Amino acid sequence: MRPRPGTPPGCPERRHAPGRGCGAGVRRLLQQRGVPGAAGQFPGCGNIVTFSQFLFIALEGFIFEANFGRKRPAIPIRNYFIMVAMFFTVSVVNNYALNLNIAMPLHMIFRSGSLIASMALGIIILKKRYSVSKYSSIALVSLGIFTCTFMSAKQVASDSSSNEEDGPQAFLWWLLGIAALTFALLMSARMGIFQEMLYKKFGKHSKEALFYNHALPLPGFLLLAPNIYQHAVLFNQSELFQVPVIGLTLPIMWFYLLMNVITQYVCIRGVFILTTECTSLTVTLVVTLRKFVSLIFSILYFQNPFTGWHWLGTAFVFVGTLMYTEVWNSLGPLLARRRRPKEE
Repeated sequence: MRPRPGTPPGCPERRHAPGRGCGAGVRRLLQQRGVPGAAGQFPGCGNIVTFSQFLFIALEGFIFEANFGRKRPAIPIRNYFIMVAMFFTVSVVNNYALNLNIAMPLHMIFRSGSLIASMALGIIILKKRYSVSKYSSIALVSLGIFTCTFMSAKQVASDSSSNEEDGPQAFLWWLLGIAALTFALLMSARMGIFQEMLYKKFGKHSKEALFYNHALPLPGFLLLAPNIYQHAVLFNQSELFQVPVIGLTLPIMWFYLLMNVITQYVCIRGVFILTTECTSLTVTLVVTLRKFVSLIFSILYFQNPFTGWHWLGTAFVFVGTLMYTEVWNSLGPLLARRRRPKEE
């Protein structure tokens, strides 16, 4: 199935929904809801979701971090503009990839390959060298992604076989989706390296970075204003919902959007804090576990087709990521210390 001409980045016309970074399960639920009786699910709703998240985080940062604009940034503003250009591009491309015949589980597994992209660009840009175990973990993650990608390609061909006219087109859109995900993956890794270099030079300022990463891109949403307004109107037309405890009645899509904004804020702020307060091992492990849990939620809730090969690929990705973080080396001494009292 090819996307409708003119469909902006956001919710796909198929049953799969996009998810960005720290997006919790609420986002998947939000973007799966549709007008009662309608066949689609608000095509393009990813724009209003992303805009709401950016606006909320920017307002919170403007008040509590920037002190209503009176506090000067510790990192020169031009560096934030570069970071924001990368960040905004990654967000838009990841959203649009789901318009290109990309299934939600594949989208999430593919983005779990961020370690591969980070290692590759670290070798190229920062001239880093890694141990054999690190390269082995990268090979395992790559194998997992290849397995899931290959099996999803077979599903696309199978789903479109009933319509010979749309079959080749569906596969072509799928290939374009894979290309979009690859570009976003590499761009995201480059952004991480750029941010790491900034922190080394100017110090770690997680709250400041969180604010500017979301405030500076806001003018870019003017290009999407008609689409955002259109979906605000559609949200107003969704069924009414009474919020528990407070008893407030509002369209259910606005309630889902509010829940998404809150969970997104909590998650992304936690990640920004982790980057400054914890080791890279802890940050990588936490983010990896979050991706895995989010993947399981998506599969169970939306009943996406997920074969044994997909599970095998997921296991490769997960185990390979843990190998990369060397979590086994950390657990070994801990288990050894626990065994000693028992032996004594």
